[in-house]
Amino acid sequence: MRVVIIGNMGYVGAVIAQEMRLRWPDATLIGIDAGFFAHCLTTSGPLPEVILDQQIYADVRALDAIPPCDAVVYLAALSNDVLGSLNESVTLDVNHRCAIRAAQMAKEAGARAFVFASSCSVYGFCEDQPRNERSAVGPLTAYARSKVMAEHDLEPLASETFAISCLRFGTGCGMSARLRVDLVLNDFVASAVTDGKIRVNSDGLPWRTLIDVRDMARATAWATERKPDNGGCFLIVNVGTLQATFQIETLAELVASEIPGATVQRNPNAEPDRRSYRIDFSLFAALAPDDQPRVTVEESIRETVAGLNALAACGIMFERSRLVRIDMLERLRSEGLLRPDLSWEKGGQACLS
Repeated sequence: MRVVIIGNMGYVGAVIAQEMRLRWPDATLIGIDAGFFAHCLTTSGPLPEVILDQQIYADVRALDAIPPCDAVVYLAALSNDVLGSLNESVTLDVNHRCAIRAAQMAKEAGARAFVFASSCSVYGFCEDQPRNERSAVGPLTAYARSKVMAEHDLEPLASETFAISCLRFGTGCGMSARLRVDLVLNDFVASAVTDGKIRVNSDGLPWRTLIDVRDMARATAWATERKPDNGGCFLIVNVGTLQATFQIETLAELVASEIPGATVQRNPNAEPDRRSYRIDFSLFAALAPDDQPRVTVEESIRETVAGLNALAACGIMFERSRLVRIDMLERLRSEGLLRPDLSWEKGGQACLS
């Protein structure tokens, strides 16, 4: 098997590559990534990419071909809601238009499967009852809109010889070799570890479904192998579990209960967050019974705490600005390494520090 992972050098990609190597030891794994976050490591071990057979450094917007392969996983995205609002055209370009072009190139490369990382955020605000794949979408951000648009335009490309899977993930969490702390649970854990305070910046009432990054990787590997007779040539499926659905204030208290001395700080003047949704995951349970989420939220918390403490024990203190995607991109821009359209300045990658 030959698998191309586009966007492999991010939070999820590092774990997906590891899962695929464990699942298919003899597979040829090829990564394609622009390298924005290549240096944002939260491990004292070797680079995650050492388990790949090939690493290609390329901006997906400039990609004109994909190596011959059996499957392509598309993770590339500007995945921060604030960033998407500030630079919507680039968000739509990378998250939508380039995803469609990547699927077309995957077909040309002989792939039989294309996996697109989508998001449950496409449902927007829906608290009355859990939403399933037939429910209306209501994206509230440029990021969520880009996912809806990509799903829509991917469908005509699917066929009996080219299965497309759009995985609507819950909110990612858990430890990775390139941890992000601009995700709600990871933010709470990192804050609790560093200064003992968990800050709830909304009214605390929105609902979120969480999924550990390892379970995201497991679902991605399942979709990579999925045949059209299991879900159809084109599949949109919610990926997660109802047991990992919490209101934000409850989640904050859960983190505090797992980390001795941590306290929850609420902002009494916080604005409500309209990104609130509960999700029905019964379709994924039926299609992938052997690849259901296994990591509990409590385990994600403990393992992220352990990962951060292990770094400190090695004398490595994580720099928060490296672990917040919009902060890292703004830093690269301010240092003259990225252009306003978030493409590398000539020679920019060689100047990373």
